[in-house]
Amino acid sequence: MSDEESYAVDAKGPIDGPLKDGEKPFAAKDLEPFGNEETAEVKYRTMKWWHCGMLMIAENVSVGILSLPSAVATLGMAPAAIMILFISALSWYTGYEIGQFKLRHPEIHSMGDAGELLMGRIGREVLGIGQLLLLIFLMASNILTFNILMNVLTDHGTCTLVFGVVGLVICFLGALPRTMEKVYWMSCISFLSVFVAVMVTMVTAGVESKSHVANLATTDVSFRDGFLAVTNIIFAYLAHIAYFGFMSEMEDPRTFNKSLAMLQIIDTVLYLVSALIIYHYVGPDVESPAILSLSPLMGKIAWGLAIPTVILSGVVLGHVACKYIYVRLFRGSDKMHSRSFLSIGSWVAICIGVWVVSWVVAESIPVFNDLLSLISALFGSWFSFGLPAIFWFYMNRGQYFRNYKKVILTIVNVLVFAIAVSMCGLGLYVSGVAIHSDSSSSSWSCANNV
Repeated sequence: MSDEESYAVDAKGPIDGPLKDGEKPFAAKDLEPFGNEETAEVKYRTMKWWHCGMLMIAENVSVGILSLPSAVATLGMAPAAIMILFISALSWYTGYEIGQFKLRHPEIHSMGDAGELLMGRIGREVLGIGQLLLLIFLMASNILTFNILMNVLTDHGTCTLVFGVVGLVICFLGALPRTMEKVYWMSCISFLSVFVAVMVTMVTAGVESKSHVANLATTDVSFRDGFLAVTNIIFAYLAHIAYFGFMSEMEDPRTFNKSLAMLQIIDTVLYLVSALIIYHYVGPDVESPAILSLSPLMGKIAWGLAIPTVILSGVVLGHVACKYIYVRLFRGSDKMHSRSFLSIGSWVAICIGVWVVSWVVAESIPVFNDLLSLISALFGSWFSFGLPAIFWFYMNRGQYFRNYKKVILTIVNVLVFAIAVSMCGLGLYVSGVAIHSDSSSSSWSCANNV
């Protein structure tokens, strides 16, 4: 048995490193959600760490990055930069905790599985439904962005609802492959697309700028506007929801920390540089997404370059959502590994259902910043920050005050949990008020949403 196929295991589950006295080796492939795939017709556990890292980047870094300059305009350059770095560090730490929890419990494929381990059947249903809802809301954000994109490119050439249906169909077709390895190639195209679009937006903002902004701090911002800006930054770090699923399709889940580092370094650098530079040149009136602040011609060019990432980042999210349902239905069955009519037909039907629901959500909350804020508050606060802290307490139960290091980590995770509770409560309040009071767009409308 090779190192990539086995771990050491003790009473608490798998641990990294050589076997010790009393420990027994076990085959990770026998505990993973997809089981032993040596003779399987369709194999899932095929990703290298850089495949996983690129998928995480594509899932996390999309056109939503261009909502950050408006957050900087609200908070000021220095406070926004500090907040981005703080949320990044917090996100990195909680991502590491999710990775350790997965290594301890290789059978986990989703937040629902983790919920069952923590709270039994009720926990499975609550967290499983919550994960699915979060993914659907994120997919809805992509459809909403596609609507804006097409309205810009065509000068509102037709009813916005039609653009939503077009985006729905394209994303559904892209989500049809059943394995993450095939989606990986789409993620590379997605990242290249958003990178080029962001570079064009920054350069254009500099060229078209009439004056430079040097507002390091904003002191007259209301609590509601300030916290809405913070939730938009939080939204930029909501990749955690898919970590269990990504690790389940890695050849060696122990290399996940490399994937996590790849994600955190790349996205934080991009977020900081793009948000500060675009705000510096556009000023306090920068729109969200920032492409809308460019001249009509350059705005269209930037949106055109962003088409692949708008579609393909949604494809990655949709794949994770569909895979959760698919594994839930066929786990432990050979049907998941076959190319039979039932297996393929079930996958297609799940994809159709999930994408239709996400389209309904997108058309129901058509205000870009408000939708991002609602997602961040209701779901992201728990799946990205609150639950990882709970995972740490579960893995270290009975050892919270064993030594100085444990005491420090206990305090840190209590603070992380408190931050998650605050994010959820305050975020729900401000986003709810914003959605209720914003009359610039109406639900299920043919009107231009730019």
